Amino acid sequence: MSNVPPLAPFDLSKGIASRVTLADGHRMPVLGLGVWRTPPGNATQTAVGHALRIGYRSIDTAAMYGNEADVGEAIRTSGIPRDELFVTTKVWNDDQGFQETLAAFDRSQRALDVGVVDLYLVHWPVSGKRLETWKALLHLQRDGRCRSIGVSNFTVRHLEELREQTGVLPAVNQVEFNPFLYQRELLEYCRGHRIQLEAWAPLVRAQRMSDPVIQQVARAHHATPAQILVRWGLQHEVVEIPKSVHSERIAENAGVFEFRLSPQQMAALDGLNVNLRTAWDPSEMA
Repeated sequence: MSNVPPLAPFDLSKGIASRVTLADGHRMPVLGLGVWRTPPGNATQTAVGHALRIGYRSIDTAAMYGNEADVGEAIRTSGIPRDELFVTTKVWNDDQGFQETLAAFDRSQRALDVGVVDLYLVHWPVSGKRLETWKALLHLQRDGRCRSIGVSNFTVRHLEELREQTGVLPAVNQVEFNPFLYQRELLEYCRGHRIQLEAWAPLVRAQRMSDPVIQQVARAHHATPAQILVRWGLQHEVVEIPKSVHSERIAENAGVFEFRLSPQQMAALDGLNVNLRTAWDPSEMA
């Protein structure tokens, strides 16, 4: 894809305020808070409120999480101007299809109650529905109801299908991505087609914090294993959305801008890949 201009440089020099410019021109924070499995109500509002107070400006939710309304409440009471924030939500599998997606977006937008959605994603590549769902997202973007549109858990095959059938690729592909699931081919494809890769479960759901390589690199930087995992993704120019409900860990996950992993450390972490998945494997979705 040598004729495709690259995405803007992934500059981390502004710390937690760092943003990347997407192919559609909108700017997305490189670090956000994910709220998957964060209980609705006070737990979500407290976590989001704390994240916003310490500098996070991106919050990632989804209809399936059941906490969109609480994300919106925390945003509205934060006192932070709306145009400084980046809000992502997603259409769930049961709601896919053209008209169904439009209706699902209406419900999410009402629940959030923060105006225009910054990024709307197709949550999974549901067979027989994803193309119509993607067309609905294109419609929503043309109508100005969401600024950027993207997908989640799409493989190269699914992305190629979108390109061939609609001629439009997503601005973002949010996938499971960490040193133990280093999806190099997908990363290279997305880079070559100006799709920003975004990592969910960058902390491997705390399943590999004791790995000797992670521990060794953490000691070298006086950092925590979680910080090493987040920093690894950022240095691969991947947007990171670690999830936590604990204020100290939300702050810890943001403390990754004061050190840099060496090429040797990056290579060692790359070598941890064992194709470990903590959820569904989207390659099995026809």
